[in-house]
Amino acid sequence: MKFAHLGDCHLGGWRFPEIQELNMQSFSQALDVCIKEKVDMVLIAGDLFDSAYPPIEILKRTFAEFRKLKDAEIPCFLIAGSHDFSASGKTFLDVLEHAGFCSNIVQVEERNDKLILKPTIFQNYAIYGYPGKKAGLEIPDLRRIIFDDAPGFFKIFMLHTALKEAIGNLPIDAVSMKELPQADYYAMGHLHIDFCNNKFVYSSPIFPNNFEELEELKYGAFYIVEFDKILRCRKIPIRLREVLVINLELDNSITATEKIIKELDKEVLEDKIILLKLKGQFTNGKISDIRFNEIEQFVKNKKAYSFIKNISKLSVEESQIKIEAKDMHEVEDDIMHQYFEENPSKFGDKVPLLLKTLSIEKQEDEKNQIFNDRLLDELSKILNF
Repeated sequence: MKFAHLGDCHLGGWRFPEIQELNMQSFSQALDVCIKEKVDMVLIAGDLFDSAYPPIEILKRTFAEFRKLKDAEIPCFLIAGSHDFSASGKTFLDVLEHAGFCSNIVQVEERNDKLILKPTIFQNYAIYGYPGKKAGLEIPDLRRIIFDDAPGFFKIFMLHTALKEAIGNLPIDAVSMKELPQADYYAMGHLHIDFCNNKFVYSSPIFPNNFEELEELKYGAFYIVEFDKILRCRKIPIRLREVLVINLELDNSITATEKIIKELDKEVLEDKIILLKLKGQFTNGKISDIRFNEIEQFVKNKKAYSFIKNISKLSVEESQIKIEAKDMHEVEDDIMHQYFEENPSKFGDKVPLLLKTLSIEKQEDEKNQIFNDRLLDELSKILNF
């Protein structure tokens, strides 16, 4: 017995086109390995897509990938995850299923306050599944689940949730191993970790889903599982591009651009995913003083595959605004005056008038259209439209 366990593909999840493409290529390579290994079946434990309604281009590419499995006569069984789950029960997983590319194996019946899961039978396997839901809403349900028994079959439970034994001391609700019905293998999804505890397995994401995961995991992976009296789980890494992390601490916005470029120039950037992590506090100047366009062009000239920056730990020392105003309107005027002194703008003198105009109220019995026209007329005069 030999099958593949994938999870958390999040196809269509990245906003950077080149990283979104890499995500799809990782999924494609995983399926190529499955075909080459001649697995009995492919299991996808939720979050095939990053949303319940993925872009049409992502759908077209996904259909093409699933066609490879179908041509190789390898069935695919899946469940919805917290990202591709829809409360209405209708998702694009249904479209894939209706096209004959996969089977959503969730079959559940509520009886006497219990949720009875019916198996999908394939060869010697009995496959049970329950979908992930938004905000962990599947966890109370999982504590009520029992299996409609299938004696003599290798039982697989596919679920997309947080496992208590995998999250450590994180203060989130999670289901424990002992609360789940007995199975021979638990194909887990949802936590983007490499976790293999006996027969409880999180497969890792097919490709890291955000900046932090790219920094920590560097690449995606999945598992091929074999059973011949002994259960053996083999991790298959998917390394398509090298990830290079550049950590820099800054204290001066004026010299920051040169410092960043100098550090980047020390590295071989060609064909790599460059993650730039900046931290520190500027005592003067602004974060916008850093010429990121110039930095991105430098990285592009060095033929990097992709460049992603993280400035969440970069801050500017808060200036102490001295206010001697007596009421809220004077406070607002003082703040705006000081702001536009430090940040000159051709619209600076118009902001107080705009705020005053936007605060006008609709008169009694004044029709909405007349009020809207009056407001737009005042705004047009201020802005000289």
